Amino acid sequence: MRPAKIVAIVFGAVATLVGVALCVAGFALVLAHVTQRDSAGYYTTSVQHFDTSSYALTSGVDLGQVSGERDWTFTHPVGTLRVRATPRGGQSLFVGIAPRSTVDGWLAGTAHEEVRAANFGPFRVGRTLIRGSAVPGPPSAQTFWVASKQGVGTQTLRWPSQSGRWAIVVMNADGSRGVTTDVSVGAKTGLLLPLGIGFGLVGLVALFLAGVLLYFGARQSPGSRVGSPPAPVHTPEPAVPAPVPGSAPTAAPDGRYPARLDGRLDPSLSRWLWLVKFVLVIPHVIVLAFLWLAVTVMTVIAGFVILFTGRYPRSIFDFNVGVMRWTWRVSFYGVAAFGTDRYPPFSLQPDPTYPASFDVDYPEQLSRGLVLVKWWLLAIPQYLVVAVFAGGWGIGWNGAWRLAGGGGLVALLAIIAGVTLTFRGRYPASIFDFVMGMNRWCYRVLAYVALMRDEYPPFRLDAGGTDPGSLPAMPSGPNPDRTGELVDAGAE
Repeated sequence: MRPAKIVAIVFGAVATLVGVALCVAGFALVLAHVTQRDSAGYYTTSVQHFDTSSYALTSGVDLGQVSGERDWTFTHPVGTLRVRATPRGGQSLFVGIAPRSTVDGWLAGTAHEEVRAANFGPFRVGRTLIRGSAVPGPPSAQTFWVASKQGVGTQTLRWPSQSGRWAIVVMNADGSRGVTTDVSVGAKTGLLLPLGIGFGLVGLVALFLAGVLLYFGARQSPGSRVGSPPAPVHTPEPAVPAPVPGSAPTAAPDGRYPARLDGRLDPSLSRWLWLVKFVLVIPHVIVLAFLWLAVTVMTVIAGFVILFTGRYPRSIFDFNVGVMRWTWRVSFYGVAAFGTDRYPPFSLQPDPTYPASFDVDYPEQLSRGLVLVKWWLLAIPQYLVVAVFAGGWGIGWNGAWRLAGGGGLVALLAIIAGVTLTFRGRYPASIFDFVMGMNRWCYRVLAYVALMRDEYPPFRLDAGGTDPGSLPAMPSGPNPDRTGELVDAGAE
């Protein structure tokens, strides 16, 4: 595949994501304009109940201009701001807006609560109690309010907003302790509908441009093909009928899986180079980040094509296999094996001379039904295994949404092998065999969930440098498949 085509696919994938994001944002803004306004035309929050034993409730509002610096916001960034507060208990209530720095100075040393943030899922307002012993006195006696309202019953404050840093303050009118009230905040602006339409139009233009780039990037040129090496010969694979939609996953025939991962351990590894390979692969990581973005988009496109035609577009298949091949070379050089000191090439093409290779047999026909479930539902057991081998991440709830995760067994054992190499000058062959088996398992699952094959990945650790499905065997040389031996590595 020519570099120009790769660049077109990458930029097309980026344009696709940008276009989808803009279209979704535009749709959300238009939907909010149509459905989320009240009878007075305000976009408003739900009514929240507050009950504090302190003297005041405050909440900061940042609107554009801060510290004298002008930005792109308008003079009235959100149009008219409305604060509606209803006391419970019949007391007289005060609602005011003033510069935040002034309010902070006035309430310094006074017990009050700051409403700082809101969490969602479920909705919950975050508040911070600031302690103090000073008594603020009646708020209406202060002259710094830019807008204020007080009285018995519901108080509705409307303020034509201005750029700056402001604070909304809700207190009892006499300045006494104990504020119990229901509050909602709304804004009236004419920006949402134009912004929504504008985002949508720009998103559609981005999607059109993405379609053009992806078409020219993925179009198969006569005689060009990335997915298969020019020379290697493989034993013909027994024909496997395409699974019937909804049927059980198809097993790989005769123990051979049509995704093959191989690696040949370098017999003269440097004792120390593995310590800096994390840095040396950074250029590859940057390029691969964009390539995998493209793979994600192209796989979604391929999924729709499979759903309607039962065939994986060959040009997309070759590109995706090429990116996986590139990734495996970098991983073999780096933390997934430290198996060679030869720097990986910046290429999607097969390279029989490089000690790491990956290939997937192209399927002539795929199940239309399995494409809907195999990448998530059927692959769940495989994901659990891969998470142990390669590491994984997850999202949990413990008072707030949290992201957590860690490394896997592959990287841990590769580092142990690196440490052994440093101090003994030898790479443990048994570790290499085991690491290769785990990597092979992960890449088989990757090919399956990327919709490239319908055969279910076997729950089997095929250890060793040579994949059982690779025929002929890897080029002759030091045999890394003799479990338990140590392969000599020359000291620097």
